[in-house]
Amino acid sequence: MKSRQLMYVFVVLLMSIFVLWGCPKKAEVTSAPESQKEAAAEPAKEGPKVEQKAEPAAQPEAATAAKEEQPQESAAAASTGVEPIHFDFDKSFIRADAKPVMRANAEWLKANPNVKIRIEGNCDERGTKEYNQALGQRRAASAKKYLTDLGISAKRISLISYGKEKPICTEHNEDCWQKNRRDDFTKVTE
Repeated sequence: MKSRQLMYVFVVLLMSIFVLWGCPKKAEVTSAPESQKEAAAEPAKEGPKVEQKAEPAAQPEAATAAKEEQPQESAAAASTGVEPIHFDFDKSFIRADAKPVMRANAEWLKANPNVKIRIEGNCDERGTKEYNQALGQRRAASAKKYLTDLGISAKRISLISYGKEKPICTEHNEDCWQKNRRDDFTKVTE
């Protein structure tokens, strides 16, 4: 009887070890660009200088803000030569309508081999800050992988996740949330 109980305890312990061993580990989520982490690891080199995007001024009326958001988004894209892409709710894969945009972005980067970019992952306001931070990082990583698969060097691309901290639209509806679920591409100067 005792040997049977001992065997039962041993089997339960062994199964617990296998279950815990197979559990996924927490993904590393960072809000600092990868290039800044590398610079911190090499103190002899000067860290990269990042071109800051100007924050849009808050408009007193939501209707005025909605009208002005589209030109600001287009102006930001024109300044870098690459267009932003958008994502489905709670997803980080590149949508079919974003693939031609990503191919055009890759062609532009191939034509400008000295340009480095930062992919900025963004989310809509729904969800916790931590969850959106991780989702934004996955979205930026997905865009980076897509660009590297198209032949762009990974050394030219850094990532950052803003989560829900940088919305371009502040209304609380699906059209607005769709605009906020995006990856922006910003030129980085050294």
